[in-house]
Amino acid sequence: MLKFVFWLLAGVNLLVLAIGQGYLGSFRTETREPARLKNQLQAGKLTLLTQEQATAPTALPAAEGAAAAAAPPSYACTEVGNFLLADGRRFEAQVATLDLGDRQSRRNVAGQDISSYMVYIPPQGSKEGADRKAGELKQLGVTNYFIMNESSPLRWGISLGVFKSETSAQSQLAMLNKQGVHSARIAPRYSVSKQFAYQFRDLDAATRARLEKIKAQFPEQELRSCK
Repeated sequence: MLKFVFWLLAGVNLLVLAIGQGYLGSFRTETREPARLKNQLQAGKLTLLTQEQATAPTALPAAEGAAAAAAPPSYACTEVGNFLLADGRRFEAQVATLDLGDRQSRRNVAGQDISSYMVYIPPQGSKEGADRKAGELKQLGVTNYFIMNESSPLRWGISLGVFKSETSAQSQLAMLNKQGVHSARIAPRYSVSKQFAYQFRDLDAATRARLEKIKAQFPEQELRSCK
């Protein structure tokens, strides 16, 4: 009987020891975070990220980043203009050296050219005002004048002559000043003309630079992106 009790107690002690050492698994319903981390495989290699690190964009691989940085810039569409016919032909001859083929085109642009210069007295507000000013001109000895009527942009102004060149208009103005006419002015007169703009597509940086060099020979023209 004593032997049986001895061996029974020894067996119970061994069972308690095995449970305590975890040889038979864990029967606890609650396991705290530090303990669970110790039981994970390679827990020491885990890294906790901040919110900023978790949401930051992933960097491109070095090879892809280098390829993107090395890509040459491209210009989708560049326009130069607006040319009158003579200058346009000179520009076309220069651009032909770029050998752009169907990547270049020309479009017509409605423009205005100065056709002449007018010496005039600004509008007087009414026909009566224009007539009074005309009477003053007669008293000063000026007889070559014309009152502009309703169809003119300078309605009720007085024209004192139209000249092909600005120099001739300046000479007329100087003579009128000597006669005592000090309210006269000079204004250019315009006529509709056909002009040209040139468009160039898919230019690389080197070709764009060559185009800019050609355009520099025509300083009055504008280099811009196509509309």
